[in-house]
Amino acid sequence: MPHPRRLRQFPPGWSSRYRDGVGRLRDTLGIRLVDVGAALAVLAAVEITVVTGTGPGAHPLNAAAYLAGAALVVPVLFRRKWPLQVLIACSVLLLLYYWFDRRDISPAPLLCLPLYDAAVAGYLAVAIVIPVFFMSAGLFVVGASTHQGLVSLASEFLPSVVVLALAIALGDTVRSRRALAAETADRLRIAEEEREAETEASVAQERLRIARELHDTVAHSMATITVQAGSALHLLDEGRRAGIRNALVAIRDTSKSALADMRVTLGQLRGSGADVDGAETRTAGLDRLGSLSDAVRAAGAPLTVTIDGEPVPLPPDVDHAAYRILQESLTNVLRHAGPEASAAVCLRYAPDALIVHVTDDGAGADAAGGRAGSAAGHGLTGMTERAAAVGGELSAGPRADGGFEVIARLPVAAATAAQAVTPP
Repeated sequence: MPHPRRLRQFPPGWSSRYRDGVGRLRDTLGIRLVDVGAALAVLAAVEITVVTGTGPGAHPLNAAAYLAGAALVVPVLFRRKWPLQVLIACSVLLLLYYWFDRRDISPAPLLCLPLYDAAVAGYLAVAIVIPVFFMSAGLFVVGASTHQGLVSLASEFLPSVVVLALAIALGDTVRSRRALAAETADRLRIAEEEREAETEASVAQERLRIARELHDTVAHSMATITVQAGSALHLLDEGRRAGIRNALVAIRDTSKSALADMRVTLGQLRGSGADVDGAETRTAGLDRLGSLSDAVRAAGAPLTVTIDGEPVPLPPDVDHAAYRILQESLTNVLRHAGPEASAAVCLRYAPDALIVHVTDDGAGADAAGGRAGSAAGHGLTGMTERAAAVGGELSAGPRADGGFEVIARLPVAAATAAQAVTPP
């Protein structure tokens, strides 16, 4: 009984290793299935020209001619990774074919695809020079060997010239469209990045604005309440019940005002246009200067308010910035100037600006140092930012004869003009 034929045994995992090796080789050479199909199409066109190519001195059609024609097409397999090198290799092989196994074949079937690839890759000058060389040399050789007229030669070479020119033009068009698409994609990406950056900047600016509002509201109100509570305790020790009542009323009014401002600010933080009670969002302005002055006086700090010039309606952002600067300056007086300090506020309405001037006599020990240090650093920074936000400037520092002063110049005319040209 015959023994069954043994099947060849392959080591385990050979199939996956084979596929991986083929994949690495394909990636290294840049050959894809579409490139093989393109090479076969070019091979068919070249072999047709080999069969039909005749002429004086042409070598006989044999197996060597077919093999030589097939060898011309081999570089086309690598067209995707090395387009310029493929064009040069095909051109050199075509010259060798003409030299060693001469048959009158057109260069168009072989060169049209490499010329297209080179033009797409951006090698337009080389893609023009090579076919011009082949067509010029072909005209000279054929004309010298056949003694044909110019019209006859032109009609014979015209189809090849048209095919080569179309390949170059199509490749350059594709390259231009790809470049335009890439440029458009880059512009869209840059525009998106800029839009995201602007959004982040707007969010950061809004967060900074809300932080300033919270700081100014809470810091002033809490400082006022602290001083008023201290006054109430002092009056309690002295048995002055009327003074205690006034201090407690001032604490109540200050707390209510602080809560109202807090609701407005938190409503803006939530993105709503109204406060929690449904009222329209209000912005603090110089119309509240009287209440602010009363609160400071109730806290025990003597305060004088002077208005120089004819008051004019202010743009809302300038009005709000001026009030918050005054509020923070007076808060610093209560916190740092000392219990015996007095303050003065001067509002001067110039033709093009509002000058806010706040001074105190600095009776406290930390009149200058406390306000310049870390304890009040956010307050001074916030006032400077508020002035800069409306196009103004602010300076703050100790006075030569003692005390502290804050001077803010807010451009009224510039802000009014900017509002006039802003669309609704």
